[in-house]
Amino acid sequence: MLKLEKCRISNGGFDLSADLCVSRGARVAVIGPSGAGKTTLIEAIAGFLPFAAGTLRWDGQDLGAMAPGKRPVAMLFQDGNLFPHLSVAQNVGLGIRADLRLDTQDTARVEQAVNRVGLDGMGDRKPAALSGGQQSRVALARVLVQGRDLLLLDEPFAALGPALKAEMLDLVADLIAETGATLMMVSHDPNDARRIADQVILVADGQAHAPVATAELLDNPPPALRAYLG
Repeated sequence: MLKLEKCRISNGGFDLSADLCVSRGARVAVIGPSGAGKTTLIEAIAGFLPFAAGTLRWDGQDLGAMAPGKRPVAMLFQDGNLFPHLSVAQNVGLGIRADLRLDTQDTARVEQAVNRVGLDGMGDRKPAALSGGQQSRVALARVLVQGRDLLLLDEPFAALGPALKAEMLDLVADLIAETGATLMMVSHDPNDARRIADQVILVADGQAHAPVATAELLDNPPPALRAYLG
C-alpha cells in the first residue's frame, strides 16, 4: 500500500497537501484542473520533489529519504525521454543499467520487453525511424524492464490521436494485470480514467483527495471538477 500521511509538497511557491492511501494493485487516475498539482503529486512520490511535511510509505517502508532510483517506482514522462542517438534496445536497456553494460540475462529482458509492447524486430531502429505511437511503446518498455511495484504515468500518451491513445491505455492495462503493479496515471481526459482506472484521485484547490471509485466521482463530480469538465 502507498500511504501519504499529512503530506505537504512545495513546488516553486505552490503548496499541495495530501493525506491518502492507494491500495497495492490499484489502477488510479489523477485528475483535476490545469495547474492544480497533479504532476507535483507524482513527482514527489517518485522522489523528484521534496516533502515539506509528512511521511510517504510503501508497504510500511518510509521512502522519504530514498533517492529516486532506489524507490520501488518507475515513472513515464509526457515526452517519453528517448535518446535519439540510441537504438530502441539501448533506450529500453537504460531501464536496467544507465551505463548499458548488460549481461546475457539483461539483454534477454530487454528483448522480451520490446516484443511485449509490439515492437518485434525493431530493436536496432533509432527513435527518429519510429512513429509517435511506437516511440511511446519504447518508453513503456523501458519502464517495464525496471520491474518496479509502482508505475507513475504523467500523460505520456497526450500527444497521440484518440485511437492510438486508447490502444496504449489498453496495453498499459494488460501489462499492469500481468505484473500486478500499482498504477497512478495523470490525465486531463476523464475518458482515460473511465477506460483504465478503478479509482480517481482529484487534485484541486491545493489538495490531493483520497481515491474514489471512478464512476462515482465522474458521474457526480464535486464543484471544482464540474467546473473543469464543463
